[in-house]
Amino acid sequence: MAKRASSKSKSKTKAKPPSPAAQLRSLKRRVVRGTFKLVLTVLGLLVAMVLLFAVLNPPTTPYMFSEGRRLGGVDQQWVALEEVAPVMARSVVAAEDANFCNHWGFDLAAIKRAIAEGSNRGASTLSQQTVKNVYLWHGRTWLRKALEAGITPLVETVWTKRRIIEVYLNVAEFDEGIFGIDAAAQHYFGVIPAKLTATQAARLAAILPSPKTRSATRPSASVRKRSAQIRDGAATISKDGRAACFES
Repeated sequence: MAKRASSKSKSKTKAKPPSPAAQLRSLKRRVVRGTFKLVLTVLGLLVAMVLLFAVLNPPTTPYMFSEGRRLGGVDQQWVALEEVAPVMARSVVAAEDANFCNHWGFDLAAIKRAIAEGSNRGASTLSQQTVKNVYLWHGRTWLRKALEAGITPLVETVWTKRRIIEVYLNVAEFDEGIFGIDAAAQHYFGVIPAKLTATQAARLAAILPSPKTRSATRPSASVRKRSAQIRDGAATISKDGRAACFES
């Protein structure tokens, strides 16, 4: 009987707590699993939003939202691409991404030229700019660039080129608190987007790199010069077929 009691007593002995090293390993595993789940959740959300915005119009963007908070509201009204003068779409392509119809989201030739010149000006495609404007934030951080690089091929795969242009024109900033081509056309020229002339379209495209410091109605000499180049470029891409992917 005594031996049995001793055996029971031993079986009830508490297990030793894990060592600090074991606890640290367990914590690391939990952190890794948690991080992995978070990354998967974020990626899943982004994929869902890319699929959603292929057919539905984004109600706002991170930058538009922050500007609305800062200014007490912004002027933006969505307009379908068929209600915009075709020369406007050709003008932004001529100004920002002349090879838009010929790449899958990244213009490698432009990137190589930018690296050789020691600048990133002109290396960002309309697809990349649309991704940045719709899903991300402004700023040149490595994290934003990495996310942009990851989302851009997905957008190029799911959206049509025409849809990319349509979304870009509707969320681009044209002046402080002025977003989208509908608000821009009325703000600067008092017309609806369908009535924009080639010169007006070129002026609007010319101010896009720095809309808060440039004006389409009071253009500086550099904006006038740039507008003339864009107008010529828009006519050229129409003739040589580089506008076919978003005009067909």
